[in-house]
Parts: sequence; C-alpha cells; structure tokens
Amino acid sequence: MSDTIEKIKCLIIGSGPAGYTAAIYAARANMNPILYQGMQPGGQLTTTNEVENFPGYVDGVTGPEMMVQLQEQAKRFGADIRDGWATKVDFSGDIHKVWINDAIELHCETVIISTGASAKYLGLPSEQHYLNMGGGVSACAVCDGFFYRNQEVVIVGAGDSACEEAHYLSKLCKKVTMLVRSEKFRASKIMEERVRKTENIEILMNHDTVEVLGDNNVVHAIKALNKTTGDVIEIPATGFFVAIGHKPNTDIFKDYITLDETGYIINVPGTSKTNVDGVFVAGDAADHVYRQAITAAGTGCMAALDAERYLASKE
Repeated sequence: MSDTIEKIKCLIIGSGPAGYTAAIYAARANMNPILYQGMQPGGQLTTTNEVENFPGYVDGVTGPEMMVQLQEQAKRFGADIRDGWATKVDFSGDIHKVWINDAIELHCETVIISTGASAKYLGLPSEQHYLNMGGGVSACAVCDGFFYRNQEVVIVGAGDSACEEAHYLSKLCKKVTMLVRSEKFRASKIMEERVRKTENIEILMNHDTVEVLGDNNVVHAIKALNKTTGDVIEIPATGFFVAIGHKPNTDIFKDYITLDETGYIINVPGTSKTNVDGVFVAGDAADHVYRQAITAAGTGCMAALDAERYLASKE
C-alpha cells in the first residue's frame, strides 16, 4: 500500500456513458472529479461498431468514437481522467476509502460507482472472434437488431430477457432461431408462450452452440448440437445474439453496498443513492432492465447532481 493518501471530493469508479456523464456534470459543478476508467476504458460500448440510437448522432457513431468524445468533453471541463481500476473499498466510516490497483489509497467525500455490467458469452473461440470483428455477434438485440432487418438470425438463451430479445428480433428479422440449451425454458410462462406463438421464431430445445461459422469477417451460419440425438446441424444466419445474462461488476462493494440476488446495486428509488451516505450509483451496475447508453448517461447525470447536493448539505 502507498504511504501517500490522496483526498478527493468526488471519485468516479468506471467509465462508459454513465461515468463520463457524471464527470461532465461534476466538473461543471466545481467538484473536481477524478475518474478511474477501469479494466475496460469506455465500457461495453467500445465493443460496438455502430451506435445509431443515441440522440444527436444523425448519421450514427462508432462506440469507441463516442467514448473518446465523452472523455474529451469531461476533460474540457476539468475532469481528471486516469488509468486504473478500483481493487478494494472500505465504506464503513465517514471517509470513503478506495484503493486503486492495490497500491493507491484514496479518501473520498463522495463516490460514484459506474462500473457497469459485463455480458456473459459462451466462450467459444469463433464467437469471440466475430464479436471482436464486429461481424455478427452481439449481446444486445435492442442495440444491434436494426442491422439485421429482413435477415435470419440465431439467439441463444432461455430466460425472460432471451424471450424478450427474440420477440424484439422477430419484428425486424425474416426468421429467428432460438437455441435453448436445456429441455425447458427458465422464462416465465407468459414470456415462453409469447415466443412460441410468434410465427417466425423457431425454437430448438436442448441444443448447444458448437461454432459460429463465417468467412472470417462476417457470420454465415451457426453450428449447433442436438443433445438428444447427437446430430450436428448448420443454421443459416447473419447474426448471432447471446442472451444468457449479464454480470454486474460490483463484487468489491458487496461488504458495504446492498446488492440484489444477482449482484446489481439496489438504489433508493428515483435517485442514484445507495445504502451508504455519499456513495451513489450510475449505469448498468444498478440497471438490469434497460441497459442502454442513453439511460446510463441519464443516471450519470443523476449521480453527479445527487453527489453535489450531498456535499452542499455537509457545508
């Protein structure tokens, strides 16, 4: 541990639309925010090639480009953007203690958590290849379904979110093949019935994804294994959507911050406040419903305003 302790008025843990928006608002309010970008600077949007649904970008923008612009906007107002990630916290006292990279100790008057949530993937090498290429693998139908209009796609998952995303894709795509990895859905009955009644959704139960096939740039088909018969089939598709859940990046806060059963931070309804005074949350670390860049940015604004009011109440 470092012998030097840095005292900070407003610390923002994590980047992405939530963290950078919080930094913009906090900097404009003379809170001298310091933002540590985390292990994935810019967050999940850095893996998105095209963002067409964020207001103000008439012709769309790439995810990485948007994050660079948000970062530069925060810097313009004086936000201190730093490399590194939080590895330990202690929120037991009036001073909120945070350690960066197990080495730097920070004492903070306010903390804004914007560590996000990471989409779960199957872990197949071919899946990761096309995800990184931006050529047909996605974990967000609402974000990317538009690019597959009138095409055939495959989605893997069995919960409510998977059913919701499959139904969403069915309105855009010619055909949606849904791979359920077990013999039954995990979704609620009403969500299961909705996909079963949708004509252009084909459901294949007890099927595992074996490989994402393509020409090294874009996806052409999905190879799947029927676990009942042992048969391997190829399903023509230009898009492969993975809807097997998200993991919020909140493990280091669990001893102090109230989390739900899946690890999302529970905020005071209508605010960004957590159960710890002076600690606020923004973005996907608390949002398991919408998970959009625009909603994350909105909560980043809320967190900065809540932090500003908290500091004012202490004066």
